Amino acid sequence: MIGEDFAEVLATAQEGNELAFSRLWRDGNPALLRYLRVMAPEFAEDVAAEAWLHVVRGLARFRGDEQAWRAWLFTTARRRVIDQARRRSRRPEKPLEEAPPGQLPVSPDAADLAIQHADTRSAMALVAQLPPHQAEVILLRVVAGLDTETVARLVARTPGAVRVAAHRGLRRMAEILAETDVTL
Repeated sequence: MIGEDFAEVLATAQEGNELAFSRLWRDGNPALLRYLRVMAPEFAEDVAAEAWLHVVRGLARFRGDEQAWRAWLFTTARRRVIDQARRRSRRPEKPLEEAPPGQLPVSPDAADLAIQHADTRSAMALVAQLPPHQAEVILLRVVAGLDTETVARLVARTPGAVRVAAHRGLRRMAEILAETDVTL
């Protein structure tokens, strides 16, 4: 979270300052990628890139505080996930195994390796085991730092339904950890 400087950083970014926009991106992108790696693991990076393109296009029109900014960013990404799923259902892709050997990547993406830490990876893997709605609610509440009301608007549910989904998701995560004999 940027905190007290948010309004100034946003205004400067809206004026076209690349450093200010970079600060918004550095603050929001890691959490956005963690969210997308659970919600759309097969195309998380593509969706993140599309979301940021939409953010850049609409940045000058955005009004609100840091909480509203994060809600807008994650709402934009969520809509891109839906768009991507529709697009992929219309145009199925071939599995990577069918690609010619010269076109396969030879090493993992350095940015991904730098961003992900072992603890984060295992936590995201645990969240990914939850039903999609519970996983999304937990990611939006914990990773994105959004309040219950904002998450409720984003996922088109009531605040009570969001609280119930978060509670059930956290309870299920505790059960999974207990089954694997892991303690927190």
